[in-house]
Amino acid sequence: MSHPQAADTFLKQAEHAKWHDQALWFVRQKRDKACKKLPEWESLRGLAADIKKHTLSRLSEYLQEFEAKALENGLHVHWAKDAEEHNQIVHTILDGKKVKKIVKSKSMLTEECHLNTYLEERGIEVIDTDLGERIVQLRREPPSHIVLPAIHLKREQVSDLFHEKMGTKKGHSEPEYLTEAARQDLRKDFLSADAAMTGVNFAIAETGGFVVCTNEGNADLGASLPPLHIASMGLEKVIPRAKDLSVFLRLLARSATGQSITSYSSHFHKAQKGSEIHIVLLDNGRSKILHEPEFMKSLQCIRCGACLNTCPIYRRSGGHSYNHVIPGPIGSVLAPHKDQSKHQSLPFASTLCGSCTDVCPVKIDLHSQLLSWRSKLVASGYIPKGKLLALKSVSWVFKHPKIYGSLGWLGRKTLPSLPRFLLHNKFNVWGKQREMPDVPPLSFREIYKKRKKP
Repeated sequence: MSHPQAADTFLKQAEHAKWHDQALWFVRQKRDKACKKLPEWESLRGLAADIKKHTLSRLSEYLQEFEAKALENGLHVHWAKDAEEHNQIVHTILDGKKVKKIVKSKSMLTEECHLNTYLEERGIEVIDTDLGERIVQLRREPPSHIVLPAIHLKREQVSDLFHEKMGTKKGHSEPEYLTEAARQDLRKDFLSADAAMTGVNFAIAETGGFVVCTNEGNADLGASLPPLHIASMGLEKVIPRAKDLSVFLRLLARSATGQSITSYSSHFHKAQKGSEIHIVLLDNGRSKILHEPEFMKSLQCIRCGACLNTCPIYRRSGGHSYNHVIPGPIGSVLAPHKDQSKHQSLPFASTLCGSCTDVCPVKIDLHSQLLSWRSKLVASGYIPKGKLLALKSVSWVFKHPKIYGSLGWLGRKTLPSLPRFLLHNKFNVWGKQREMPDVPPLSFREIYKKRKKP
Protein backbone atom coordinates (compact mmCIF):
# COMPACT_ATOMS: atom_id res chain seq x y z
CA MET A 1 0.00 0.00 0.00
CA SER A 2 1.37 3.42 -0.96
CA HIS A 3 1.73 6.24 1.54
CA PRO A 4 -1.26 8.21 0.17
CA GLN A 5 -3.52 5.15 0.44
CA ALA A 6 -2.37 4.33 3.99
CA ALA A 7 -2.65 7.99 5.01
CA ASP A 8 -6.18 8.12 3.67
CA THR A 9 -7.09 5.16 5.91
CA PHE A 10 -5.53 6.92 8.92
CA LEU A 11 -7.41 10.15 8.22
CA LYS A 12 -10.78 8.41 8.16
CA GLN A 13 -10.54 8.43 11.96
CA ALA A 14 -10.75 12.21 11.94
CA GLU A 15 -10.74 12.83 15.69
CA HIS A 16 -7.87 10.41 16.29
CA ALA A 17 -5.85 11.97 13.46
CA LYS A 18 -6.44 15.44 14.93
CA TRP A 19 -5.30 14.26 18.35
CA HIS A 20 -2.16 12.68 16.83
CA ASP A 21 -1.31 15.95 15.11
CA GLN A 22 -1.76 17.97 18.31
CA ALA A 23 0.21 15.52 20.47
CA LEU A 24 3.25 15.70 18.21
CA TRP A 25 3.03 19.47 17.84
CA PHE A 26 3.06 19.70 21.64
CA VAL A 27 6.39 17.80 21.63
CA ARG A 28 7.70 20.12 18.92
CA GLN A 29 6.81 23.14 21.08
CA LYS A 30 8.62 21.62 24.05
CA ARG A 31 11.66 21.25 21.82
CA ASP A 32 11.49 24.94 20.86
CA LYS A 33 11.29 26.07 24.49
CA ALA A 34 14.25 23.87 25.49
CA CYS A 35 16.38 25.15 22.62
CA LYS A 36 15.70 28.80 23.37
CA LYS A 37 17.15 28.33 26.85
CA LEU A 38 20.57 27.71 25.28
CA PRO A 39 22.05 30.85 23.69
CA GLU A 40 24.67 28.63 22.04
CA TRP A 41 22.10 26.31 20.44
CA GLU A 42 22.95 27.16 16.82
CA SER A 43 26.66 26.93 17.57
CA LEU A 44 26.11 23.45 19.02
CA ARG A 45 24.20 22.40 15.89
CA GLY A 46 27.01 23.64 13.69
CA LEU A 47 29.66 21.91 15.78
CA ALA A 48 27.71 18.63 15.81
CA ALA A 49 27.27 18.79 12.03
CA ASP A 50 31.00 19.43 11.58
CA ILE A 51 31.95 16.51 13.87
CA LYS A 52 29.63 14.16 11.97
CA LYS A 53 30.86 15.38 8.60
CA HIS A 54 34.48 14.89 9.64
CA THR A 55 33.74 11.43 11.05
CA LEU A 56 31.98 10.27 7.89
CA SER A 57 34.92 11.48 5.79
CA ARG A 58 37.19 9.11 7.78
CA LEU A 59 34.63 6.54 8.85
CA SER A 60 36.70 3.43 8.23
CA GLU A 61 39.59 4.82 10.31
CA TYR A 62 37.38 5.65 13.28
CA LEU A 63 35.58 2.30 13.13
CA GLN A 64 38.89 0.47 13.17
CA GLU A 65 40.08 2.61 16.07
CA PHE A 66 36.86 1.87 17.93
CA GLU A 67 37.23 -1.86 17.32
CA ALA A 68 40.85 -1.89 18.52
CA LYS A 69 40.01 0.00 21.73
CA ALA A 70 36.92 -2.12 22.38
CA LEU A 71 38.97 -5.31 22.05
CA GLU A 72 41.51 -3.87 24.47
CA ASN A 73 38.63 -3.36 26.89
CA GLY A 74 37.72 -7.03 26.63
CA LEU A 75 34.63 -6.51 24.51
CA HIS A 76 33.74 -8.79 21.56
CA VAL A 77 33.29 -7.03 18.22
CA HIS A 78 31.40 -8.46 15.22
CA TRP A 79 30.83 -7.01 11.74
CA ALA A 80 27.63 -7.56 9.74
CA LYS A 81 27.18 -6.59 6.10
CA ASP A 82 23.35 -6.79 6.15
CA ALA A 83 20.32 -7.52 8.34
CA GLU A 84 20.48 -11.27 7.72
CA GLU A 85 24.10 -11.50 8.81
CA HIS A 86 23.37 -9.31 11.85
CA ASN A 87 20.58 -11.64 12.94
CA GLN A 88 22.71 -14.73 12.33
CA ILE A 89 25.52 -13.31 14.48
CA VAL A 90 23.14 -12.47 17.32
CA HIS A 91 21.51 -15.90 17.16
CA THR A 92 24.90 -17.66 17.11
CA ILE A 93 25.96 -15.79 20.26
CA LEU A 94 22.69 -16.57 22.03
CA ASP A 95 22.60 -20.17 20.90
CA GLY A 96 26.18 -20.70 22.07
CA LYS A 97 25.16 -19.57 25.56
CA LYS A 98 21.92 -21.65 25.51
CA VAL A 99 19.86 -18.48 25.85
CA LYS A 100 16.11 -18.97 25.80
CA LYS A 101 14.94 -15.51 26.85
CA ILE A 102 16.28 -12.01 26.30
CA VAL A 103 15.20 -8.58 27.51
CA LYS A 104 15.70 -5.82 24.97
CA SER A 105 15.65 -2.06 25.34
CA LYS A 106 14.50 0.07 22.44
CA SER A 107 16.68 -0.24 19.35
CA MET A 108 15.65 1.00 15.92
CA LEU A 109 18.46 -1.02 14.41
CA THR A 110 17.01 -4.31 15.64
CA GLU A 111 13.65 -3.16 14.26
CA GLU A 112 15.42 -2.47 10.96
CA CYS A 113 16.67 -6.07 10.96
CA HIS A 114 13.35 -7.57 12.16
CA LEU A 115 15.35 -9.32 14.86
CA ASN A 116 12.42 -10.13 17.16
CA THR A 117 10.69 -12.27 14.57
CA TYR A 118 13.96 -13.93 13.57
CA LEU A 119 14.75 -15.00 17.14
CA GLU A 120 11.21 -16.01 18.02
CA GLU A 121 11.13 -18.33 15.00
CA ARG A 122 14.20 -20.03 16.49
CA GLY A 123 12.71 -20.57 19.91
CA ILE A 124 14.09 -17.54 21.76
CA GLU A 125 11.63 -15.37 23.68
CA VAL A 126 12.18 -11.64 23.19
CA ILE A 127 10.76 -9.12 25.67
CA ASP A 128 10.87 -5.43 24.76
CA THR A 129 11.25 -3.50 27.99
CA ASP A 130 10.80 0.10 26.84
CA LEU A 131 7.18 0.92 27.71
CA GLY A 132 6.26 2.16 24.25
CA GLU A 133 7.99 -0.75 22.56
CA ARG A 134 6.33 -3.20 24.94
CA ILE A 135 2.92 -1.79 24.07
CA VAL A 136 3.40 -2.19 20.31
CA GLN A 137 5.00 -5.62 20.83
CA LEU A 138 1.91 -6.80 22.69
CA ARG A 139 -0.20 -5.47 19.82
CA ARG A 140 2.03 -7.27 17.31
CA GLU A 141 2.69 -4.11 15.34
CA PRO A 142 5.80 -2.02 14.59
CA PRO A 143 6.62 1.31 16.27
CA SER A 144 5.06 4.35 14.62
CA HIS A 145 7.77 6.79 15.82
CA ILE A 146 11.49 6.37 16.45
CA VAL A 147 11.36 7.96 19.93
CA LEU A 148 7.68 7.63 20.88
CA PRO A 149 6.84 4.15 19.56
CA ALA A 150 3.20 4.14 20.69
CA ILE A 151 2.34 7.78 20.03
CA HIS A 152 -0.41 6.65 17.63
CA LEU A 153 -2.35 5.11 20.54
CA LYS A 154 -4.54 6.81 23.12
CA ARG A 155 -4.29 5.78 26.74
CA GLU A 156 -7.74 4.19 26.57
CA GLN A 157 -6.43 1.80 23.92
CA VAL A 158 -3.44 0.96 26.11
CA SER A 159 -5.79 0.38 29.03
CA ASP A 160 -7.81 -2.14 27.01
CA LEU A 161 -4.60 -3.86 25.89
CA PHE A 162 -3.22 -4.16 29.43
CA HIS A 163 -6.56 -5.45 30.69
CA GLU A 164 -6.40 -8.20 28.07
CA LYS A 165 -2.70 -9.06 28.44
CA MET A 166 -1.92 -8.24 32.09
CA GLY A 167 -5.27 -8.42 33.83
CA THR A 168 -5.40 -4.76 34.86
CA LYS A 169 -8.69 -3.23 35.91
CA LYS A 170 -10.98 -2.62 32.98
CA GLY A 171 -11.41 1.05 32.11
CA HIS A 172 -8.54 2.29 34.28
CA SER A 173 -6.49 4.47 31.95
CA GLU A 174 -4.47 6.69 34.32
CA PRO A 175 -0.86 6.81 33.02
CA GLU A 176 0.61 6.19 36.49
CA TYR A 177 -1.54 3.08 36.98
CA LEU A 178 -0.70 1.67 33.55
CA THR A 179 3.02 2.40 33.93
CA GLU A 180 3.16 0.68 37.30
CA ALA A 181 1.29 -2.33 35.90
CA ALA A 182 3.84 -2.63 33.09
CA ARG A 183 6.71 -2.20 35.55
CA GLN A 184 5.48 -5.02 37.76
CA ASP A 185 4.81 -7.27 34.78
CA LEU A 186 8.28 -6.71 33.34
CA ARG A 187 10.08 -7.27 36.65
CA LYS A 188 9.80 -11.06 36.35
CA ASP A 189 11.22 -10.90 32.83
CA PHE A 190 14.25 -8.91 33.97
CA LEU A 191 14.92 -11.45 36.71
CA SER A 192 14.52 -14.51 34.50
CA ALA A 193 16.29 -13.32 31.33
CA ASP A 194 19.42 -15.09 30.12
CA ALA A 195 20.71 -12.13 28.09
CA ALA A 196 20.09 -8.47 27.34
CA MET A 197 20.17 -6.43 24.14
CA THR A 198 20.46 -2.70 23.67
CA GLY A 199 21.04 -0.33 20.83
CA VAL A 200 23.88 2.20 20.70
CA ASN A 201 23.34 5.96 20.61
CA PHE A 202 27.03 6.87 20.39
CA ALA A 203 30.22 4.82 20.13
CA ILE A 204 33.50 6.57 21.00
CA ALA A 205 36.51 5.66 18.88
CA GLU A 206 38.97 7.13 21.38
CA THR A 207 37.85 4.90 24.27
CA GLY A 208 36.21 1.87 22.66
CA GLY A 209 33.11 2.42 24.79
CA PHE A 210 29.52 3.14 23.83
CA VAL A 211 26.63 5.12 25.28
CA VAL A 212 22.95 4.21 25.56
CA CYS A 213 20.46 7.01 26.29
CA THR A 214 17.09 6.17 27.88
CA ASN A 215 14.47 7.72 30.11
CA GLU A 216 13.25 4.58 31.85
CA GLY A 217 16.43 2.85 33.03
CA ASN A 218 15.37 -0.39 31.39
CA ALA A 219 18.60 -0.67 29.41
CA ASP A 220 20.66 -0.38 32.61
CA LEU A 221 18.62 -2.98 34.48
CA GLY A 222 18.59 -5.35 31.54
CA ALA A 223 22.32 -5.07 30.88
CA SER A 224 23.25 -5.43 34.58
CA LEU A 225 21.36 -8.57 35.59
CA PRO A 226 22.12 -11.29 32.99
CA PRO A 227 25.72 -12.34 32.20
CA LEU A 228 25.44 -11.51 28.49
CA HIS A 229 24.89 -8.09 26.86
CA ILE A 230 24.66 -7.67 23.07
CA ALA A 231 24.66 -4.14 21.63
CA SER A 232 23.58 -3.53 18.02
CA MET A 233 25.14 -0.52 16.35
CA GLY A 234 24.94 1.14 12.94
CA LEU A 235 28.30 2.10 11.46
CA GLU A 236 27.37 5.79 11.52
CA LYS A 237 27.01 5.90 15.32
CA VAL A 238 30.75 6.30 15.96
CA ILE A 239 32.18 9.67 17.05
CA PRO A 240 35.91 10.44 17.37
CA ARG A 241 36.52 11.60 20.97
CA ALA A 242 35.01 11.41 24.42
CA LYS A 243 34.75 15.21 24.60
CA ASP A 244 32.57 15.19 21.46
CA LEU A 245 29.90 13.31 23.37
CA SER A 246 28.81 16.33 25.43
CA VAL A 247 27.84 18.17 22.24
CA PHE A 248 25.47 15.43 21.14
CA LEU A 249 24.01 14.77 24.58
CA ARG A 250 22.99 18.43 24.84
CA LEU A 251 21.31 18.25 21.45
CA LEU A 252 19.66 14.83 21.58
CA ALA A 253 17.12 15.09 24.41
CA ARG A 254 16.20 18.70 23.70
CA SER A 255 15.47 17.83 20.07
CA ALA A 256 13.62 14.62 20.91
CA THR A 257 11.39 15.43 23.88
CA GLY A 258 12.30 18.92 25.08
CA GLN A 259 14.29 17.61 28.05
CA SER A 260 17.66 19.07 29.03
CA ILE A 261 19.14 15.56 28.98
CA THR A 262 17.88 11.99 28.98
CA SER A 263 17.28 10.52 32.44
CA TYR A 264 19.97 7.91 31.87
CA SER A 265 23.09 8.23 29.71
CA SER A 266 24.79 4.91 30.39
CA HIS A 267 28.42 4.28 29.45
CA PHE A 268 29.65 0.76 28.69
CA HIS A 269 33.38 0.14 28.44
CA LYS A 270 34.09 -3.18 30.13
CA ALA A 271 31.99 -6.17 31.11
CA GLN A 272 31.40 -7.05 34.75
CA LYS A 273 33.39 -9.97 36.11
CA GLY A 274 31.96 -13.21 34.76
CA SER A 275 29.96 -11.38 32.07
CA GLU A 276 30.40 -10.64 28.35
CA ILE A 277 29.59 -7.67 26.13
CA HIS A 278 29.30 -8.18 22.37
CA ILE A 279 28.96 -5.34 19.87
CA VAL A 280 27.54 -6.02 16.40
CA LEU A 281 28.40 -3.30 13.87
CA LEU A 282 25.96 -3.24 10.96
CA ASP A 283 26.38 -1.82 7.47
CA ASN A 284 23.10 -2.76 5.74
CA GLY A 285 23.44 -0.20 2.94
CA ARG A 286 25.14 2.55 4.92
CA SER A 287 28.39 2.27 2.91
CA LYS A 288 26.40 2.77 -0.28
CA ILE A 289 24.82 5.96 1.06
CA LEU A 290 28.26 7.14 2.20
CA HIS A 291 29.39 7.19 -1.43
CA GLU A 292 26.41 9.21 -2.68
CA PRO A 293 27.34 12.88 -2.16
CA GLU A 294 23.78 14.23 -2.30
CA PHE A 295 22.56 11.78 0.38
CA MET A 296 25.65 11.25 2.53
CA LYS A 297 24.53 13.79 5.14
CA SER A 298 21.56 11.57 6.02
CA LEU A 299 24.08 9.38 7.89
CA GLN A 300 24.59 12.24 10.35
CA CYS A 301 21.17 11.45 11.87
CA ILE A 302 21.17 10.86 15.65
CA ARG A 303 17.58 9.49 15.65
CA CYS A 304 16.07 12.26 17.77
CA GLY A 305 12.75 12.29 15.92
CA ALA A 306 12.55 16.10 15.72
CA CYS A 307 11.86 16.02 11.98
CA LEU A 308 8.89 13.69 12.58
CA ASN A 309 7.41 15.93 15.27
CA THR A 310 7.49 19.01 13.07
CA CYS A 311 6.49 17.45 9.73
CA PRO A 312 2.89 18.37 8.80
CA ILE A 313 2.61 15.22 6.65
CA TYR A 314 3.84 12.80 9.32
CA ARG A 315 1.68 14.41 12.02
CA ARG A 316 -1.43 14.05 9.88
CA SER A 317 -0.78 10.61 8.37
CA GLY A 318 0.73 8.53 11.19
CA GLY A 319 3.96 6.56 11.23
CA HIS A 320 2.51 3.27 9.98
CA SER A 321 1.46 4.90 6.70
CA TYR A 322 5.14 5.03 5.68
CA ASN A 323 5.49 1.22 5.72
CA HIS A 324 9.13 1.59 6.74
CA VAL A 325 10.91 1.08 10.06
CA ILE A 326 11.83 4.78 10.16
CA PRO A 327 8.96 7.08 9.12
CA GLY A 328 8.79 10.82 8.60
CA PRO A 329 11.22 12.98 6.58
CA ILE A 330 14.39 11.04 7.50
CA GLY A 331 12.61 7.76 6.73
CA SER A 332 11.43 9.13 3.39
CA VAL A 333 15.07 9.83 2.53
CA LEU A 334 16.42 6.47 3.72
CA ALA A 335 13.65 4.12 2.53
CA PRO A 336 14.15 4.48 -1.27
CA HIS A 337 17.79 3.41 -0.84
CA LYS A 338 16.37 0.02 0.17
CA ASP A 339 13.70 -0.33 -2.49
CA GLN A 340 12.76 2.45 -4.90
CA SER A 341 9.75 0.59 -6.25
CA LYS A 342 8.24 -0.13 -2.84
CA HIS A 343 8.90 3.32 -1.36
CA GLN A 344 8.47 5.50 -4.44
CA SER A 345 5.68 7.55 -2.86
CA LEU A 346 7.60 8.60 0.27
CA PRO A 347 9.76 11.43 -1.14
CA PHE A 348 6.51 12.97 -2.37
CA ALA A 349 5.02 12.77 1.15
CA SER A 350 6.35 16.22 1.93
CA THR A 351 5.38 19.86 1.47
CA LEU A 352 9.09 20.75 1.09
CA CYS A 353 8.45 23.43 3.71
CA GLY A 354 11.94 22.86 5.13
CA SER A 355 10.80 22.65 8.76
CA CYS A 356 12.53 19.26 9.10
CA THR A 357 15.83 20.82 8.06
CA ASP A 358 15.29 23.77 10.42
CA VAL A 359 14.89 21.56 13.51
CA CYS A 360 17.50 18.90 12.70
CA PRO A 361 20.16 19.09 15.43
CA VAL A 362 22.90 17.99 13.02
CA LYS A 363 21.76 20.15 10.08
CA ILE A 364 20.78 17.44 7.61
CA ASP A 365 19.35 19.09 4.48
CA LEU A 366 16.30 16.83 4.50
CA HIS A 367 14.04 18.84 2.20
CA SER A 368 16.83 19.09 -0.40
CA GLN A 369 17.39 15.34 -0.27
CA LEU A 370 13.66 14.69 -0.68
CA LEU A 371 13.71 16.92 -3.75
CA SER A 372 16.71 15.01 -5.12
CA TRP A 373 14.87 11.73 -4.63
CA ARG A 374 11.89 13.09 -6.56
CA SER A 375 14.13 13.81 -9.53
CA LYS A 376 15.68 10.36 -9.34
CA LEU A 377 12.32 8.61 -9.13
CA VAL A 378 10.92 10.56 -12.06
CA ALA A 379 14.03 9.71 -14.12
CA SER A 380 13.60 6.04 -13.19
CA GLY A 381 9.97 6.04 -14.31
CA TYR A 382 8.48 5.70 -10.80
CA ILE A 383 5.67 8.20 -11.24
CA PRO A 384 2.11 7.77 -12.60
CA LYS A 385 1.71 8.90 -16.21
CA GLY A 386 -1.15 11.20 -15.26
CA LYS A 387 0.94 13.01 -12.66
CA LEU A 388 3.90 13.22 -15.03
CA LEU A 389 1.70 14.79 -17.72
CA ALA A 390 0.34 17.29 -15.19
CA LEU A 391 3.85 18.23 -14.03
CA LYS A 392 5.03 18.70 -17.61
CA SER A 393 2.03 20.91 -18.32
CA VAL A 394 2.67 23.07 -15.26
CA SER A 395 6.37 23.26 -16.16
CA TRP A 396 5.49 24.49 -19.64
CA VAL A 397 3.18 27.17 -18.22
CA PHE A 398 5.86 28.35 -15.76
CA LYS A 399 8.30 28.75 -18.67
CA HIS A 400 5.94 31.18 -20.42
CA PRO A 401 5.32 34.20 -18.13
CA LYS A 402 2.62 35.79 -20.30
CA ILE A 403 0.56 32.59 -20.41
CA TYR A 404 1.11 32.13 -16.66
CA GLY A 405 -0.11 35.68 -16.01
CA SER A 406 -3.15 35.27 -18.26
CA LEU A 407 -4.18 32.01 -16.62
CA GLY A 408 -3.77 33.62 -13.20
CA TRP A 409 -6.03 36.49 -14.22
CA LEU A 410 -8.61 34.07 -15.62
CA GLY A 411 -8.52 31.98 -12.46
CA ARG A 412 -9.11 35.00 -10.21
CA LYS A 413 -12.09 36.04 -12.27
CA THR A 414 -13.77 32.64 -12.62
CA LEU A 415 -12.92 30.55 -9.50
CA PRO A 416 -15.16 32.43 -7.02
CA SER A 417 -18.24 31.84 -9.20
CA LEU A 418 -17.63 28.18 -10.05
CA PRO A 419 -20.05 25.59 -8.56
CA ARG A 420 -18.50 23.87 -5.55
CA PHE A 421 -18.81 20.38 -7.02
CA LEU A 422 -16.41 21.24 -9.84
CA LEU A 423 -13.57 21.53 -7.32
CA HIS A 424 -14.74 19.21 -4.54
CA ASN A 425 -15.53 15.87 -6.09
CA LYS A 426 -14.10 12.34 -6.02
CA PHE A 427 -11.92 13.03 -9.05
CA ASN A 428 -10.07 15.92 -7.37
CA VAL A 429 -7.92 14.33 -4.67
CA TRP A 430 -6.49 17.72 -3.69
CA GLY A 431 -9.92 18.93 -2.57
CA LYS A 432 -10.57 16.09 -0.11
CA GLN A 433 -8.96 17.78 2.89
CA ARG A 434 -8.74 21.36 1.68
CA GLU A 435 -10.76 24.48 1.05
CA MET A 436 -9.85 27.03 -1.58
CA PRO A 437 -8.40 30.21 -0.07
CA ASP A 438 -10.01 33.56 -0.75
CA VAL A 439 -9.03 34.82 -4.18
CA PRO A 440 -7.07 38.09 -3.95
CA PRO A 441 -8.30 40.95 -6.15
CA LEU A 442 -4.80 41.56 -7.54
CA SER A 443 -1.89 39.27 -8.31
CA PHE A 444 1.61 39.81 -6.91
CA ARG A 445 2.76 41.06 -10.31
CA GLU A 446 -0.05 43.61 -10.50
CA ILE A 447 0.72 44.87 -6.99
CA TYR A 448 4.43 45.03 -7.83
CA LYS A 449 3.79 47.08 -10.97
CA LYS A 450 1.61 49.54 -9.06
CA ARG A 451 4.18 50.06 -6.30
CA LYS A 452 7.01 50.34 -8.79
CA LYS A 453 5.40 53.34 -10.48
CA PRO A 454 6.70 56.72 -9.16
